[in-house]
Amino acid sequence: MNKYRILVVDDEESLCEILKFNFEKEGYEVTTALSAEEALALDLANYDLMILDIMMGELSGFGLARILRKRTETAETPIIFCSALDSEADKIKGLDIGADDYISKPFSLAEVMARVRSVLRRSKRISGGAAVVENLVVEELEGSDDGIQRFESLVVNNLDKSCSIDGEEIQLTRKEFDILVLLLSSRGTILSREQIMKRVWSEEVVVLDRTIDVNITRLRKKLGIYGNHIITRTGYGYGFKI
Repeated sequence: MNKYRILVVDDEESLCEILKFNFEKEGYEVTTALSAEEALALDLANYDLMILDIMMGELSGFGLARILRKRTETAETPIIFCSALDSEADKIKGLDIGADDYISKPFSLAEVMARVRSVLRRSKRISGGAAVVENLVVEELEGSDDGIQRFESLVVNNLDKSCSIDGEEIQLTRKEFDILVLLLSSRGTILSREQIMKRVWSEEVVVLDRTIDVNITRLRKKLGIYGNHIITRTGYGYGFKI
């Protein structure tokens, strides 16, 4: 089994070396970059996880994350922001961009290690042959013996984790896909944010209510006309109406 590959991008060289040393002790392969520009010169498709500082040189960590999310080869690569910016607005911005977690500096190494393990457990990417452990528990798709659920021309395949509309594949993130599976398998039922959080994020260390709202908003947009079937019941939660 090959090792997970982690990229640490931070303009503090000493911090990069500390993280590299401790991650390698845990069995990870680690590359460090002292700027977003230096990171972009690497073959980024080879990494299973990226840890990004935010305040760096001309291109910030936010800017780097936006670039990564637009590239096909890194659109699904897990990202953890690790920054001294610790306001709720900063955390929400990072999650809005598509980060999987946000760690405020100063931090403990034990916390960083735990969050990295948590994010990697839930990653469906396979980079460099690293094995992926999927612990997310999703109920059987109702009325679907083959693992495929359909609603009109919307097709969700829980076997190969794909989603399509009129035969055209829709690119969803892991969380967006899991939310859609959950809502479809519970169609007609309103699920609270807490229920969605427990089922989709499971043992994640930190998940804000806003994180769920952001993922729902992105999912609706990607589903086009079918996004209108994802309804909000103020004070209760979300559901998929027929």
